[in-house]
Amino acid sequence: MTPDQIFARWVRVALATFVLLFIYFLVADSFMPMTPEARVMRPVTRIAPELSGPVSEVLVSNHQHVAKGDMLFQIDPAPFRLAVEKAQLNREQAERENARLEAELTSAQAELASAEATAAERRGELQRAETLVAQQSVSRQQYEQQVAAERTAQASVAAARAKIVSLEVQLGDAGETNLRLRQADNALSKAQLDLAHTQVRAAQAGSVSNLQLDVGDYVQAGQPAVAVVADAIDVIADFREKSLRHAAPGDAAQVVFDAWPGQVFDAQVLAMDAGVREGQLAADGQLADIPTTDRWIRDAQRMRVHLVLTQPIANLLPSGARATVQLQPGDAALTKPFVWLQAHLISWLHYVY
Repeated sequence: MTPDQIFARWVRVALATFVLLFIYFLVADSFMPMTPEARVMRPVTRIAPELSGPVSEVLVSNHQHVAKGDMLFQIDPAPFRLAVEKAQLNREQAERENARLEAELTSAQAELASAEATAAERRGELQRAETLVAQQSVSRQQYEQQVAAERTAQASVAAARAKIVSLEVQLGDAGETNLRLRQADNALSKAQLDLAHTQVRAAQAGSVSNLQLDVGDYVQAGQPAVAVVADAIDVIADFREKSLRHAAPGDAAQVVFDAWPGQVFDAQVLAMDAGVREGQLAADGQLADIPTTDRWIRDAQRMRVHLVLTQPIANLLPSGARATVQLQPGDAALTKPFVWLQAHLISWLHYVY
């Protein structure tokens, strides 16, 4: 063969190879999509105290692993202990106040019984006086004195009954349903809860990160003071939207972490985000802001996919670690060897870059 023929053959081979690779990448992008835009995300819990006060003790160090419920730091408990003691004293005072009112109520009931007996006696004397005055055996003045005495006795009965009603209202229900005792119990429970909140504990298992807290620092209620990076791993991958037209939650996937070259981990599509920030509408009363561009070719929109690893990993990766994700939409057996080959090829290339 002449040199020109050899060159022409190589040109045809190159063109055929290019066409085959182009067709392969078109098919792979639809049925075996892959993206290097993936990261490991671990939920970060920002621990904020329920109370304000100076820090008296820090029990963890930076990057230390903690379990759920472990104490991270403590706010000075002295004023909150005093608040508990004050609430306990108020509870005792409420009990004594109830005892005093019960004693007064008993005394008032005795006074009512005495007043009723006196009123009955005055009523009998008045009836006898009415008979005697009709017979003119007593003077009119004596009769009017009996009438006044009977009315005074009736007024004493009414006053005793009013006093009993007033004391019953002040005393309220008996036992633990008593309003005064319930208020004291609520105040005591609130003081005890505040004292317990001086011990700030981890809401979930994870690693303490970026700890900048020291003894003596003043923390504000509701202001995050410690960050705990959870042990749970969420792999997020951003694919071009046209690459996801055959993908669905539950599809198999393979993940390659940049930190661990040569290793491929099985995963599964957990969910696909419903949208991105550019598609979020703000109801602010403004007219639509339409972006203008003179570009003929626009950037592809990427959509986020969440994946969960189906096999355990020995060491936790830091949040934000980079990864490459290879999807396998559907159950097509023909694509499995190519999926395996692409994922392992990327894992081997991580030894170089």
